[in-house]
Amino acid sequence: MSTENNNRNMKKLFLTVLTLSLVHIAFSQQIVTDSIGAVPKETKKKKDWSKINFANRANDHFMVQFGYDNWAETPDSIKITGLGHHFNVYFMLDLPFKSSPHFSIGIGGGIGTSTVYFDKQEPQIAALTARLPFPDVSDTTHFKKFKLANTYLEAPLELRYVSNPLNTNRSWKFAVGVKIGTMLSAHTKGKKLQNSAGNEINNYIAKENSKRFFNSTRFAGTVRFGYGAFGLYGSYQISSFIKDGVGPNVKPYSIGLTISGL
Repeated sequence: MSTENNNRNMKKLFLTVLTLSLVHIAFSQQIVTDSIGAVPKETKKKKDWSKINFANRANDHFMVQFGYDNWAETPDSIKITGLGHHFNVYFMLDLPFKSSPHFSIGIGGGIGTSTVYFDKQEPQIAALTARLPFPDVSDTTHFKKFKLANTYLEAPLELRYVSNPLNTNRSWKFAVGVKIGTMLSAHTKGKKLQNSAGNEINNYIAKENSKRFFNSTRFAGTVRFGYGAFGLYGSYQISSFIKDGVGPNVKPYSIGLTISGL
C-alpha cells in the first residue's frame, strides 16, 4: 500500500512540476516577444483640416428639384387628383465648418413652383367673395383638367453633411433645412370643356390670375439625402397656404428628386 501511495504522490508531484514549468516557459516567451519582436501600434492621428482649402470645392452650388406635389390636412370637400408636380432651381453658397468640413451651411436663392389638379372641382381664385370658393362642378358643365399653379421666389437654408469632404461627387450627402419664399404668381387653368355626362363640348381653355386668397409668404421644412449628384428630396409647408378665415388650412408638401453639382 505504501508503495502505491508513493507512486501516486510521485505522479502528482511530477504533473504539478510539469504544469508549472510549461506555464513558466509560455509566460517567459510572451515577455520576450512583447519586449523584442512586437511592433508597437501607431497612434491614430487626427486629420488637420486647417491645411486644406475647401473654398472652391464642388458641393451642391446648383440644385434642380422636381417631383410630386399634394396638399395635406385637406377637408373632404376638396378633391385633389392626378399627379401634382413641382420644379425648383436654386443657386447656393456652401460654407464648410473650419473644424469639421464634413459639415457645412448652404444658403442661396432661386425659383420654386407648385401645381395641383382637381377632380371636377374648380376653385375660383378671382372670385369677389369673402372666402375662396371650391365649387363641385360634376353635375354641370366643367373642365376635364383643372389646375392651380403657384410660383415663388425662395431662399433655402441647409445644414449639410458629406461623408467625403475631399470629393463630394463621390460622397453620401444629407441635409436638413428650411426655405422661405414670397409668392410671385398664382393662377388656375381649365382645359377641354365637358358636359355633366363627361362628353367634350370643345377644347376651350380658361385662365384666372389672383393671389388675394393666398398667404404671400411660404415657410417650409426640407430634407434631402443621396449620393453624388443624385438624391431624394422632401418638403412640408409649415405656414398656412390659404389666408386665415378665407379657406381651409391646407399644408402643401413635395416629394421628389434632386440633381445637384458644381
